[in-house]
Amino acid sequence: MAVTKALKPLTEAELTAMPEADYMNEAQLQFFRARLQQMERELLVNAGETTEHLRETVIVPDPADRATIEEEHALELRTRDRERKLLKKIQQSLARIDSGDYGWCEETGDAIGVPRLLARPTATLSLEAQQRRELRQKLYGD
Repeated sequence: MAVTKALKPLTEAELTAMPEADYMNEAQLQFFRARLQQMERELLVNAGETTEHLRETVIVPDPADRATIEEEHALELRTRDRERKLLKKIQQSLARIDSGDYGWCEETGDAIGVPRLLARPTATLSLEAQQRRELRQKLYGD
């Protein structure tokens, strides 16, 4: 069994200051793994809170108040649905770290770039590839 040495966690400033030759080295992968795992934990806590909140049954005789509560629940469910999709992307990103593919564009194989990954840790496309994809969708539809 291989033993991996625990590295001192990087800060964002240290991460962005690293030379391009260090792209997706062990310290950077450890940084993004920790960030993704933190995001995953937060989403799971939010999901649990939503479940508890939706279980609370409030009997409100006024139809307007009841409609407001139902609309709030619908909004909360839509938000959780987006978070569920994000959770899936986070889990896929963690798998990409394990497989050694994290940080590399799925379409071109080029580096996605640390600044883009800091902004969107689940990114799978370089900025240029994402722009091309969005342009195609705009021109030709989904």
